[in-house]
Amino acid sequence: MTKILLAGSTGYLGSHILKALIERNIEVRTVVRNTKKLEAILSKGNSIEVIQAQLTTPQSLINCCDNIDTVISTVGITKQKDGLTYMDVDYQANLNLLNEAKNSGVRKFIYVSVLNGVQLQHLDICKAKEKFVQELINSGLDYCIIRPNGFFSDMSEFYEMAKKGRIYLFGNGEIKANPISGLDLAIECINAIENEDKEINIGGPQTLTQNEIAEIAFGAAQTKIKITYIPDWVRRLVLYISNIVLSKKKFGPIQFIMTVMAMGMIAPEYGNHKLKDFFIALNNENAG
Repeated sequence: MTKILLAGSTGYLGSHILKALIERNIEVRTVVRNTKKLEAILSKGNSIEVIQAQLTTPQSLINCCDNIDTVISTVGITKQKDGLTYMDVDYQANLNLLNEAKNSGVRKFIYVSVLNGVQLQHLDICKAKEKFVQELINSGLDYCIIRPNGFFSDMSEFYEMAKKGRIYLFGNGEIKANPISGLDLAIECINAIENEDKEINIGGPQTLTQNEIAEIAFGAAQTKIKITYIPDWVRRLVLYISNIVLSKKKFGPIQFIMTVMAMGMIAPEYGNHKLKDFFIALNNENAG
């Protein structure tokens, strides 16, 4: 029977993958820093093997991949904390896990990166991710690189602005993307265990302009449509100033978000969950 080691199981995507693995009765071992974050899942009687370790500390990972067929890693940081950098986590932590996988004779390593990562290597987060991608390609293991173009959770800011009564967009709002739900992406990550693709660009089932995403958010929030368009030169100026006045750890997330917001992030369509339903769920939570 296939046994999976999942790294990043307490994050947005990782938690969806863990639930999907359990639902499919796939034997799973997970590596976490804080086991308390898995208490809700463990309290339901789910049979998973939990190893408490720090991915940035190679010694804590020794033997974690023993008797494992496939490793799935969603490890990465969007907001730098604990003094760790993108290179510390997105690159080195994943490399530590990859080295342990090789030592234990793991068959396959699945890594979740980002769409257009190669073209975005001027961004610190993508530079770290793509540096690891090259290590994975050269590792000698079978591998698959999953490249999502954005999660529904990344779109929550649209809802938050809509709830406050106004959404701000750079340019004319006609840039397109097709973000994907965590659940749909989790299913494709698990499907990658057995398929032969080395790299999968992946998005959700609806390709939408930012204007359309805004309208959906206003509808879910039940507020009047009010959109303010900000000239793109303002975005570029904000990036320029932020790079000067902010620390690297604070600038990194801003740099990434404001860069991808100004470019089309369109990938092949997968899944069936709609952004509208995600926004409605947020509104119901807000009402509750």
